[in-house]
Amino acid sequence: MAQRPSESVSDGLNLCYDDLFDFEKAARMWRYIFQRLLLLMPTLLGILAITFAIIQFVPGGPVEQMVQQLTQSSVGGETAAAATGTLMRSGSHLSADDMAALNALYGFDKPPLERFGDMVSRFARFDLGESFFHHQTVFELVKEKMPVSMSLGLWTFLLTYLICIPLGIIKAVRDGSRFDAATGMLILLGYTIPPFVLGLVLLVLFGGGSFFAWFPQGGLVSDDWQSLSWPAKIQDYLWHMALPVAASVAGNLAVMTVLTKNVFLEEIRRQYVYTARAKGLPERQILLRHVFRNAMIPLITGFPAAFIGAFFTGSLLIETLFSLDGLGLLSYEAVMKRDYPVVMGTLYVFTLMGLLAKLLSDISYSWVDPRIHFGGQK
Repeated sequence: MAQRPSESVSDGLNLCYDDLFDFEKAARMWRYIFQRLLLLMPTLLGILAITFAIIQFVPGGPVEQMVQQLTQSSVGGETAAAATGTLMRSGSHLSADDMAALNALYGFDKPPLERFGDMVSRFARFDLGESFFHHQTVFELVKEKMPVSMSLGLWTFLLTYLICIPLGIIKAVRDGSRFDAATGMLILLGYTIPPFVLGLVLLVLFGGGSFFAWFPQGGLVSDDWQSLSWPAKIQDYLWHMALPVAASVAGNLAVMTVLTKNVFLEEIRRQYVYTARAKGLPERQILLRHVFRNAMIPLITGFPAAFIGAFFTGSLLIETLFSLDGLGLLSYEAVMKRDYPVVMGTLYVFTLMGLLAKLLSDISYSWVDPRIHFGGQK
């Protein structure tokens, strides 16, 4: 049967309207991204400026620490001279020339505004500077420490979501049952115990303390890791990560499980679920095809920030307890030693990644929920 001309014209107009709508939606999205990127730059600059200003008033800077080390320790003139090139020790006091050499060594011979401008200029080129004490660039330090924190954070992220989402769904479906009460007590118990306390207990019980020596006491891999075969390397790596990951995951289970349960309970009690039941749809179909899709929206939108954060976050106490030299320990030592290039460099990288992750989370929200439109338009 031949198609009427009016129907062909109508279909063509509908297709053109759909294409125009998609184009307008994409244009709004890119305009929103551009506006957020413009807002990102002053936000990042403000965070750096506030941190830089606070650093100027914190006592015990690198110059003061070096002066204290030279005047109170047994460091000889040769060591001091090697550190500065011209610095000489005279009794228990340092001359004005020595202090000037120290200030020049650490870059404090310039006004604060000039130093801040130089730092922002270097950061714009992703030049994070050089550490005062490690004799390495900040980028090299972060690159060296990142695998440890990335291993700890990534495994914690994956196990947290893989355990919490199914557990939260089951608890929502069986709300008020004995299973819900029992798992709720266990989760609450894990939440109340600090991760470093749980890690200490795991070390005593299973790390060669007073009971069993099933797992190593610390480190990322064994000393002979390079000489092992690939299956043995993987087994050795997982063997070392078992206890620290278990200590990190236990504290994160409660929040994500309760959030998943509450979101699913809210969706299960909505009117469309009662309507689907009245139409005779099976409970499994209602849960998987309707409730699951809507309830996962607030959980999925948190994935980008949590996933990116897993690569850069470091737990100081867990890393110290299990002898893991990661970003958490690096940040703590940088603050204590007043290693300002490391402090500002890592702050710049982590803040930038956090702001980009937040932008990605907002964009993903519109992808998984068509009701969300950029610019507040429908």
